[in-house]
Amino acid sequence: MRWQGQRQSEHIEDRREGGPAGPGMRLAGGRGLGVGTIVVALLASWLLGINPMTLLGVLEGTGMPGQDTPVQVQAGPPKAGDTEAAFVATVLASTEDVWSGLFKSAGSLYEPPTLVLFRGSTPTACGRGEAAMGPFYCPGDRQVYIDLAFYETLRSRLGAPGDFAQAYVIAHEVGHHVQNLMGVTDKVDAMRRRQSPAQANAMSVRVELQADCLAGLWARQSQDAQRWLEQGDLEEALNAASRIGDDALQQQSQGRVVPETFTHGSSRQRVAWFRKGLEGAQLRDCDTFAAREL
Repeated sequence: MRWQGQRQSEHIEDRREGGPAGPGMRLAGGRGLGVGTIVVALLASWLLGINPMTLLGVLEGTGMPGQDTPVQVQAGPPKAGDTEAAFVATVLASTEDVWSGLFKSAGSLYEPPTLVLFRGSTPTACGRGEAAMGPFYCPGDRQVYIDLAFYETLRSRLGAPGDFAQAYVIAHEVGHHVQNLMGVTDKVDAMRRRQSPAQANAMSVRVELQADCLAGLWARQSQDAQRWLEQGDLEEALNAASRIGDDALQQQSQGRVVPETFTHGSSRQRVAWFRKGLEGAQLRDCDTFAAREL
């Protein structure tokens, strides 16, 4: 992926100077949350389809994630010499260009998200965010959060190396921001509150697969504009989509697959919808909610 020398976004908020919250990870109230507890929360969220932020709050005894005072950090381009941050800022800039163009063609204005770099844990409008959750999007503050250590997990533990695999992760989270701007997030949340756990899980799968499709749509559009992909780059993204399917993660974490608890979609589904985005040209090409079969 030939990303060097491309435009970098200024919508980057770097909270890494303070370092991680410590070995136990801190939630509001000052009590520590052990890494083992975080792992339990993540496994339970995969099994039950519950937001890991909510589970972390329950396990901590607060009932809901802690509400911390927001960190005030000036957004701007990465510091010179910070290669990892420069890469993230370059990919984010590309998503801004693609979605600005697509929204304009649809008669709308695209409002880009801020991407927050952090270590360990950080306060968000959705509750306390932990690095162990992986990258995530918070609709409450319209920000994407990532601890760059996740990329090592992606390479070494999930078997998805490569810079375009990393770019896919960012594009997927920005896809959730696009859903938020389109009103999809609010509509789905309202529906989920009236549904059974199994129905809510199935709705979450459609949300996540649409974000995968939007990531594919970005990949296609960015390649048309920048010609920055090299041989093997698309395969890296497809491999990443496959490695983080619910079936693959459940098999790795518990040795068995429970389809009714899926919240993100199977490996096959995630690859298929990313490909659908690659072959598409407009937002309506990613309507997972109208699809009879995923």
